[in-house]
Amino acid sequence: MYFAALLARTEDGWEASDTELDDVETLSDLADLAREASPDEDTVLVLIEQEDAWFGVVRVDGEDDPRIYVSDAAAAARSAYGELLLTDELLGREPGADDGPDLDALDLDGTEDGESEDDDEDEDGSAADAVPHSPVGDSEILDDLGIGEKELRSLDADDALSAIAEALGASEVLETVR
Repeated sequence: MYFAALLARTEDGWEASDTELDDVETLSDLADLAREASPDEDTVLVLIEQEDAWFGVVRVDGEDDPRIYVSDAAAAARSAYGELLLTDELLGREPGADDGPDLDALDLDGTEDGESEDDDEDEDGSAADAVPHSPVGDSEILDDLGIGEKELRSLDADDALSAIAEALGASEVLETVR
């Protein structure tokens, strides 16, 4: 089960809205959706989670490039929403490189929860090597908001978004859209 929400910082605090990602096809689309949530170009966080598997945070500050953090790249690679976040740059690959797994060819039937690391490997083990079972992205994405790198990396996927919202003082507004 997936959950996605936007948290937009305003002069009155954080405002939350749930968001439907079915029409979002690229990271640019996601960044545009986030920018629409804050007409004053304030900070917007896109929070995405797949229950008990992975979570991601996309931070958009005005017209700056989005910053991304994904808690488990391999788990996210097996999901349609995670695929939006796992750019070549984030995975340390040359744009358009063919040395990684074909994310479009992965089976995204929703049964990826609880699969072991061995389930990700091709016969030669290449898929597991190309997409790590570890966090990727900007682990300092929330530093200035009170959530340091060490704290972010220690969050469990099953309660990460609640913990982030609590640290931001936005628990109540996030729960209203959950």
